Amino acid sequence: MTSKQRAYLRGLASTMDPIFRIGKSSVSPELTKGIDEALEARELIKVSVLNNCADDAREIADTLAARTRSVVVQVMGHKITLYRESKKNKKIQLPK
Repeated sequence: MTSKQRAYLRGLASTMDPIFRIGKSSVSPELTKGIDEALEARELIKVSVLNNCADDAREIADTLAARTRSVVVQVMGHKITLYRESKKNKKIQLPK
């Protein structure tokens, strides 16, 4: 992914609210499955890491990206933005 594409996705995500919150149980299989389904439906999602989570947001982002085969667009504070192109429901057209 190019820096121009990443900047475009960051711009799209700036107005979005997190749809998942990660707490003290950290990354569970159920959470991973939910994020995977949300990425297929929306392509771009935001995840919030709560203060009671013992893990680092960057580590969680890398783990989620690996498990869902997505790309970490941005980790800013406790917010993670993930992107994965949908197979059936393509909505976002990335710049070249």
